[in-house]
Amino acid sequence: MSQTYKTLAVSTPKPFVYMVKLNRPEKLNAINISMWKEFKECFDGLSMNPDCRVVVLSAAGRAFCAGIDLQGMMELGQGLAEYEDIARKCKYLESKIKDMQDSFTALEKCSKPVIAAVHGACIGAGVDMICAADIRYASSNAYFQIKEVDIGMAADVGTLQRFPKILGSDSLVRELVYTARKYPATEALESGFISRMLDNEESLLNKSIEVAEQIASKSPVAVQGSKMSIVYSRDHSIQEGLDHIAMQNKAMLQSEDFLNATMAQAVKGDPPIFSKL
Repeated sequence: MSQTYKTLAVSTPKPFVYMVKLNRPEKLNAINISMWKEFKECFDGLSMNPDCRVVVLSAAGRAFCAGIDLQGMMELGQGLAEYEDIARKCKYLESKIKDMQDSFTALEKCSKPVIAAVHGACIGAGVDMICAADIRYASSNAYFQIKEVDIGMAADVGTLQRFPKILGSDSLVRELVYTARKYPATEALESGFISRMLDNEESLLNKSIEVAEQIASKSPVAVQGSKMSIVYSRDHSIQEGLDHIAMQNKAMLQSEDFLNATMAQAVKGDPPIFSKL
């Protein structure tokens, strides 16, 4: 994947493991118009890339993400000022909001698992972003903040939809949303928003890459099929989820991956090397 970006740095620290790094450190990785566009383009591309089996999402500099770049919001306001009628203003805003929503939904729709490795501040849109990841790890200095109420708006690019399905406590979700208080890594670990807390950024990245390597060693047919079923089943009834995976597996159980893996298990041989998907 030779694509280069202005706001992202993409690398391959291990075979089949891609790292996507938010790369506006001088702006604390605040999300500007270019990053919204490039984020979707990047994850759409990785979803189809047979050399990619898992993605680590990290960030350059001292913070993971400071949220939306307010300079971009001023540009949005200038565009809005071109219209006088409320219906025209609403149509313009709806289009912009949905583009931003699609940017982060691309992470969830990406067929490859995504591990978010968060250090420092993760604020506003940064929380929307990592709610769409599969796995969330953080360094001990990380904190999260659903800050939208502080700027007079309701979060609109994923947190209010995904965060309640990640956390077991509806009460805590509402407290964090309504107060915009800081949510430190220790509390995020205790309440299940993140599943690991590491001492520092170096150990955070090392652990994320280690887990990514483990995932990359598994059958891509199995891993990608599992992600698809987990995402689908979250939003459907148990029976609908069962029907969905039955539809998927009646084909996938005929894959060479299943044959090779079951044979290796049966004879207690070395794990198979899976071909690209």
